[in-house]
Amino acid sequence: MSNSNASAALPIDVAIIGGGQSALATAYFLRRVGIDYVVLDDQSAPGGAWLHTWDSLQLFSPAQWSSLPGWLMPGTSGQYPSRDDVIRYLTEYEKRYEVPVQRPVEVTSVSRRDAGLLVSTNRGDWRAKAVVSATGTWGHPYIPDYPGQGGFEGGQLHSAHYRNPEAFRGKDVLVVGGGNSGAQILAELSQVCHATWVTLEEPTFLPDDVDGRVLFERATERWKARSEGRPDPVPAGGLGDVVMVPAVRDARARGVLNSVHPFSHFTVDGVAWKDGRHTPVDAVVWCTGFRPALEHLRPLRVLNDSGRVDVVDGRAIQEPRLWLVGYGEWCGFASATLIGVMRSARLAATQINQYLNTLEESTP
Repeated sequence: MSNSNASAALPIDVAIIGGGQSALATAYFLRRVGIDYVVLDDQSAPGGAWLHTWDSLQLFSPAQWSSLPGWLMPGTSGQYPSRDDVIRYLTEYEKRYEVPVQRPVEVTSVSRRDAGLLVSTNRGDWRAKAVVSATGTWGHPYIPDYPGQGGFEGGQLHSAHYRNPEAFRGKDVLVVGGGNSGAQILAELSQVCHATWVTLEEPTFLPDDVDGRVLFERATERWKARSEGRPDPVPAGGLGDVVMVPAVRDARARGVLNSVHPFSHFTVDGVAWKDGRHTPVDAVVWCTGFRPALEHLRPLRVLNDSGRVDVVDGRAIQEPRLWLVGYGEWCGFASATLIGVMRSARLAATQINQYLNTLEESTP
């Protein structure tokens, strides 16, 4: 049980909550400035959210464009790294920089104390001068509400829990969601079952020679233009557009990379479409994204109506001892990507160092 007595908590300069790429990038920069910190990871092994992705997942950037600060991801056998390549890299990265990780540790709450923030866990408590929340979004999958959903007797699975197509062999399956996860899972499922791809809008397919590296460069140019008050450069191309990795190109060649507009409601054994047709469905795989996993911050009363935290440059406005790293654009440009998190992590570490120095100066 967590000990709520703050006096029994272990003192630490900084507690990082989470053990994935954002936590490791932040740890790298804290280490460089000599700050005493601990990483609290609720997983049983290194790798963060990558431990839970589907077996065949591929990145859509080459290894050198999928790297954390300080050490490039080693070259991989394929053009694009696999989930196993990423897990191996994060594991070695943790060892390389001697990151002080405690795992598995579940952080149950962060609350205010006069001397700092009390980080309560299922394995003791920490009293931190500053806290970095780097839990990402994987722990909070989003599934939209559809009429009749509760009465549907088929299976429903979010991409967060999808691993491989075997359980769906020979079945009628809907894949809902138009991003890269939807495209890659549709490509895989279509080889073993009758899969229908449901998207809100027509998916945007990038040219075959455009990968995540090019997307990141374009996104960086847009970020620079906006920060300087200039118009967005062209071509556009967002980080959510579908990258034509080999499996998706294969699906296109087989003629299955086609999507339909959403159904109107569920029935007991399938779905009904807006034109009145009914389709029997055995299972639905939801590739509909995630929301920030921030339940541990609820005692601080910093969550806004959208379930996020109001921040300036990643620092919480309502709690200046709290930083958020890696949740997406709202807390740092491209911060939810392996290569993009570096800027946010470096900024957080710099601000934390300045804050801790100010504390020391004010201490009599």
